[in-house]
Amino acid sequence: MKIKLILFSLLCTSVIFSQEQEQTKLSYTLQEAIDYAIENNRNAKNASRDVEAAYKEKWETIALGLPQLNGQIDYQNFLKQQVNVIPSDFEDPDSPLVPVIFGAKQNLTAAATLSQLIFDGSYIVGLQSAKVFLEISKNAKEKTDLEVRKGTINAYGNVLLAEETVAILEENKATLQKNLDEITKIFENGLDEEESVEQIKITLSDIESALNRSKRIKDVSLQMLNMTMGLDITHPTQLLDNLETLTARNVDLGLISDPYSIEDNIDYQIAENDKISKELLIKLAKSKSMPSLNAFLNGGYNSFSDDFTFLNKDQDYFGFAVFGVGMSIPILSSGGRSAATQRAKINYEKAQDDLIETEQRIRLDIATAQSDYQYSIEDYSNKKESLDLAERIEAKNQTKFFEGIASSFDLRQAQIQLYTAQQEFLQAMLDVITKKATLETLLNRINQ
Repeated sequence: MKIKLILFSLLCTSVIFSQEQEQTKLSYTLQEAIDYAIENNRNAKNASRDVEAAYKEKWETIALGLPQLNGQIDYQNFLKQQVNVIPSDFEDPDSPLVPVIFGAKQNLTAAATLSQLIFDGSYIVGLQSAKVFLEISKNAKEKTDLEVRKGTINAYGNVLLAEETVAILEENKATLQKNLDEITKIFENGLDEEESVEQIKITLSDIESALNRSKRIKDVSLQMLNMTMGLDITHPTQLLDNLETLTARNVDLGLISDPYSIEDNIDYQIAENDKISKELLIKLAKSKSMPSLNAFLNGGYNSFSDDFTFLNKDQDYFGFAVFGVGMSIPILSSGGRSAATQRAKINYEKAQDDLIETEQRIRLDIATAQSDYQYSIEDYSNKKESLDLAERIEAKNQTKFFEGIASSFDLRQAQIQLYTAQQEFLQAMLDVITKKATLETLLNRINQ
């Protein structure tokens, strides 16, 4: 028995510890961040709730055609009973009238009604509409997940960009500070002009300003990522992936050249379901001119008394029961049903045009996204070469400057060119990641 208790305690401790680990998780790869966001992003959670609500609404519609049982209890106490008059002598029509009171002062009725819908055209259309509404809710959930995924990728990439920018600027600042110290000593020994010191000071000041700004951007970007993932914005999230590795993983020219199906696009699916729903509205309007048939069974008990004795064992209760079938037949609506049908047809024609317009827009968006993604890959390669050249040029100018061959202005220009190339290279890497995410969202091709 003690062994069982020990094992149970260990199991509980393990579960609690694993839950705490999950709750206090700080580090995320990009895919882990995406998975967490889809589960915990507030918009994604609400979209899941909408799907669940659509399932409930579908059953609510189905239940309308199933047997319905309702009970009712009525109690009446006539504080002042109604008085009627009758002839004092029924054989003599001229006899005087006398007042009489019919019925007991109090009565109680308990009844139950079982009803069943036998036929209703609008109910059949309602079942079809509930199914379409469920599909629309699922489409909305899928679209939300796609947008959350893309937003998480963009936010994750922006944090990486800010981190890389801060790291590079700190390295540049350290290099410039070293150069400034060296050129200051040279100037103090009378071997160089003061302008050389001032040029480096200007460059160092620019770098320090950019560094402070990048640190603030990093904090804001991290808060945006936390919010996108569904975390508190102050959560100390850490990123496990780096920008260069992610860029290499996101270079996929097959995504551009492979054929695609427009039907996979979520916006196309939503527009198509909208067209179907408009078509169902036509059927619903037409169903209003069809008869509806219902059956019911009603039964219960009545009891009467001048005093409240309904709870007594010897109180008399009188049973009753009735079965019936009712048919409602629309005859004249003064053109109202016809107008409703025509209006539904107009909306259906609009939905057809909207579907065509959506298809054309999606094809254009995909073509644009493919072009942007291909350009981002090409630009990434070019910016990488440009950065290598800028580094070599800056290194040569720095050597020439300290050897007295190049001026401080030449060194500053080479340094600015290097810093620009660094930022452009970082942005090019981010563009590869985000442009691919945009294209994947349009094609609905999510690589898990």
